[in-house]
Amino acid sequence: MAQLIECVPNFSEGRNKEVIDAIAASISGTPGCSLLDVDAGASTNRTVYTFVGSADAVVEGALNAARQAFSLIDMSKHSGEHPRTGAMDVCPFIPVQNVSMDDCVTCAQRFGQKLAEMLHVPVYLYGEAARSESRTSLPAVRAGEYEALPDKLKRAEWAPDFGPASFIPSWGATVTGARKFLIAYNVNLIGTKEQAHRIALDIREQGRGKGQPGLLNKVQGIGWYLDEENIAQVSTNILDYELTPLHAVYQEVCRDAEDLKLPVVGSQIVGLIPLKALLDSADFYIRTERLFIMEEEHKVRLVISKLGLDSLGPFNPQERIIEYMVTSQEDGQLASLSLQQFVRSVGARTAAPGGGSVSAAVAALGAALGAMVGQMTYGKRQFENLDGVMRRLIPPFHQAMNELLHMVDADSSAFSSYMAALKMPKSSAEEMKSRDAAMQEGLKRAVGVPLALAERIHVLWPPLKEMVLYGNIACKSDAQVAAKALETAVFGAYYNVMINLKDVTDEGFKLATQKKVSALLQEAQSSAAAVLAAAEKRS
Repeated sequence: MAQLIECVPNFSEGRNKEVIDAIAASISGTPGCSLLDVDAGASTNRTVYTFVGSADAVVEGALNAARQAFSLIDMSKHSGEHPRTGAMDVCPFIPVQNVSMDDCVTCAQRFGQKLAEMLHVPVYLYGEAARSESRTSLPAVRAGEYEALPDKLKRAEWAPDFGPASFIPSWGATVTGARKFLIAYNVNLIGTKEQAHRIALDIREQGRGKGQPGLLNKVQGIGWYLDEENIAQVSTNILDYELTPLHAVYQEVCRDAEDLKLPVVGSQIVGLIPLKALLDSADFYIRTERLFIMEEEHKVRLVISKLGLDSLGPFNPQERIIEYMVTSQEDGQLASLSLQQFVRSVGARTAAPGGGSVSAAVAALGAALGAMVGQMTYGKRQFENLDGVMRRLIPPFHQAMNELLHMVDADSSAFSSYMAALKMPKSSAEEMKSRDAAMQEGLKRAVGVPLALAERIHVLWPPLKEMVLYGNIACKSDAQVAAKALETAVFGAYYNVMINLKDVTDEGFKLATQKKVSALLQEAQSSAAAVLAAAEKRS
């Protein structure tokens, strides 16, 4: 899996299109960087750029952007609603795919050092890259903003991490670091800047100061007025959306606004957002309002509607959700192939994809048929007395359908790791030992994926036994095919486990795995037979 790091530099220019475009071009022109979003704000006089790439690529892209900005932005003439310390105000690095927070800290350190050497400007580290507790928080580092820098840089406790302790009027200072995915989320009010800021003080973690904490953990906030939209906003940074989700921020602002007799008129995401953040909020509304929504697309639409994310302009999920924006850098995702391409790849003269991937694909189809029988029953007038039953039975199949698709690639990948171990050098005793260990690890991985497949199917038998009893009689054959497809997939998993298990030298692992997979196969056979027998009794 390709390594991806997100970089989100914020530049203090949101009005001059030529400058905004020039910085964007410097990023998109960097080899290995994919520019995903450019979000400019006139009132804030600030533009947020979002791009992804490998560690080396994003560091180089950020340096190219800074170099371009250095010749185009003059901080001595800057004004705007957003707090800032420099032309390139902040430049965080965020883990996206197959990278750790430590990798991002390294990126921040490399970028900070190179930026200071290249432009001779002061650079501070914050977040996970901070070298002292006092610099962990971005607002703390940015306290006093650009205007306070001349005095701040003279104080020993605020000596920059990189570069000279000198005030550069045209640039100011840059803050770089590593952090979790930050969501820039603003709630719109018909009110004044002061009223919006009053709410921000109530909800942000910092609150109104010492001894007056706010209501929401890991939330920063400020109130401002958007002249171009003629509305006020409670502007927040959600630092940990799993701890404090989007809907929690929105609801808290709504409660405070109601107390002040102020109308809330939607909200706004600045930049990109992780899919999980939207799905978590969707699950909240589905749970609390007892809704029945299965499709990911519909869940996203629900949150857009509930939070009014399209109030200031269209919210296109394909352009705003990072997972939808990032093109996979892997060669050949099997589950993304057309049916024709997948069949032909199985029939090619290669060891993978083989029986394991085919078993996972067959299992996904079996789960999909189970979901289909439920969907063809739910919501129909003649079966309305079964709506409650279908709401309970459909979700397990729908969830399994998507999870089993991922196993199509997981099986091929696991086998490939074993094949890679076979090609390791073996010219010395030490190399032979390393090769044998890698082969054993590869075999256990090759065993683990089909075993996990059989275990995933295991939980589908009880709902399928119910589905065949209550589902639309016109779909009886679909339930029957679902049973045989799932049984066949477990057969495939069993044979794939056994063929790889024979070369495993860990006898304890071998015996425990063989016992487990044999029991899963026996259960699949008896459960499939029970489904078919129940189907035959229906007419």
